[in-house]
Amino acid sequence: MQKTEWFKRKFPAIEDNGILPCIIERLRGTPARAEEMIGMIDPGILPLKTEGKWSIKEEIGHLYDLEPLWSGRIDDLVNVLPELRVADLTNQRTHDANHNAKDIKILLQQFRAQRGQFLNKLLKLDDMQLLNTSLHPRLRTPMRIVDLAYFVAEHDDHHLANIGSYLYFQS
Repeated sequence: MQKTEWFKRKFPAIEDNGILPCIIERLRGTPARAEEMIGMIDPGILPLKTEGKWSIKEEIGHLYDLEPLWSGRIDDLVNVLPELRVADLTNQRTHDANHNAKDIKILLQQFRAQRGQFLNKLLKLDDMQLLNTSLHPRLRTPMRIVDLAYFVAEHDDHHLANIGSYLYFQS
């Protein structure tokens, strides 16, 4: 099954802030889903790269690596900056981190802790802050908190699908 590349994805604006609680639950569940998936995969496969793609450990590490960006973008929206902070589209932090040398349990714990901080920021926002808009630097579209939360949830699922491909094709 072919999966759309991340940078080819489109993200239409979400009109209804009322779906944010559902997106928050999806975001809250990502660490648990990752842990469940990892538990079903042969540990020897976790650091292996196939076809030049990231290993499973690198996929988890990448989710952890981006949490400060997501959290910073909430700050950008709260402060009504004209444009959200820019992501490093080369993912240099993930490439330099040597996640394959780390224990998978530590990677998962670090991701869960960072995600908890992100969720706490989301949950402390008031209804007026949810109306703030800033321009997404790559997509060149305005985003609100609900759009950012959806974007992060989709990013999570993009990488969980990469991990899932190992589940479906294990021998």
